[in-house]
Amino acid sequence: MSTVRREERGFLAECARERVSPPKRSVFPADLLGLRENTRIPVTVRGEALFRQILLKKAKKADDRLLFSFRQKPLSRRTIMNKTYKVGIIGATGMVGQRFVTLLDGHPLFRPVVLAASARSAGKRYEDAVGDKWAMGVPVPAYAKDMRMLDAEADAETIARQVDFVFCAVNMKKDAIKALEERYAKLEVPVVSNNSAHRATPDVPMIIPEINADHLSVIAAQRARLGTKRGFIAVKSNCSLQSYVPLLHPLKKFGIRCAAVTTYQAISGAGKTFATMPEIVDNIIPYIGGEEQKSEEEPLKIWGRVEDGRIVNADGPVITSQCLRVPVSDGHTAAVFVSFEQKPSKAEILAAWADYAGEPQKLGLPSAPGQFIHYFEEDDRPQAKLDRMTERGMAVCAGRLREDVLFDYKFIGLSHNTLRGAAGGAVLLAELLAAKGYFD
Repeated sequence: MSTVRREERGFLAECARERVSPPKRSVFPADLLGLRENTRIPVTVRGEALFRQILLKKAKKADDRLLFSFRQKPLSRRTIMNKTYKVGIIGATGMVGQRFVTLLDGHPLFRPVVLAASARSAGKRYEDAVGDKWAMGVPVPAYAKDMRMLDAEADAETIARQVDFVFCAVNMKKDAIKALEERYAKLEVPVVSNNSAHRATPDVPMIIPEINADHLSVIAAQRARLGTKRGFIAVKSNCSLQSYVPLLHPLKKFGIRCAAVTTYQAISGAGKTFATMPEIVDNIIPYIGGEEQKSEEEPLKIWGRVEDGRIVNADGPVITSQCLRVPVSDGHTAAVFVSFEQKPSKAEILAAWADYAGEPQKLGLPSAPGQFIHYFEEDDRPQAKLDRMTERGMAVCAGRLREDVLFDYKFIGLSHNTLRGAAGGAVLLAELLAAKGYFD
């Protein structure tokens, strides 16, 4: 065997041990290797992923600055689009809005041209409007600091003339959010929403891109209802679902009969930090308003089907849930119990997780994790602090799979609630919509 081939196999083996996926080709920021500033070295993405893991293991703290210093992986040839889409962020000063602002810094497809929030922020520089509410682990991106804030409601027509689509993550009453999003859609602006207001609307697709990309076909019926040519609303599901629905989905082929889920949800899901939620320190709050209903009902829409211009919910499986707020900054953990019509072996479950890939992986979308599901063999993993940033916070992690005395199996799931579960998931949804031509 040649030395090159032997090294290649060694790289693959180490990538597998480090739970990183082996994509195609990229560049590596040389400053992280101590080389001259602005020097960039072409390397395989295998090497980039491996270097990332090595650096993170050596670092005492895996902060956002290190993780986001890596350039996003390039689009595959199948999904390269020449157009750059002009984007508005509605609700830019909130926790999820801030995530949008950071994630879109240097995005290969999306260029933010409008930042909007409430009338209180209108006319201010973004950095002044967000002020001491800035909660990200990196500074406000340079492009956003001096952007003048617009009023999401009063300036809707002005915003519509400037953008190709908007992300929406606002803190308003449900009826007000529904009206605002439909207003933008009727102004012929596609809306990619992080809000819950339209999740139950039958012709609004609620998408986990790796699971139900086919539901985008209902947009044609929604446009007919709204009387629009371009405008529509697409939403992402509740953040709590990301820690268990992606893990249950590849197992549906075994006939899931029922599942019980307890979610342990981070305070950023409530838009809080430890400074703004002191009551959570040394505490667990055993209730999150509305979360248990969403956690039980939303999976049925995701697993539903498009029929006669609407999404018809799946009949099952039955899911019962409890949702707790815990003293963790980021990362929702789920304890999952599941029973099957045809009980699989543990090896079959692990193989189903390892082999699963969705449309984002097949299309090579920029925000997609190379490996959607990462399984940890260690008894004490996954952990929110250690594992929430797996694949830039866009992977779903699993561990502790074992048989149960009441159900067939039990396991632990983990996802980053403001990346995979919120802004990152919405950006991935927007990339999917762009790849499918819905913004053109």
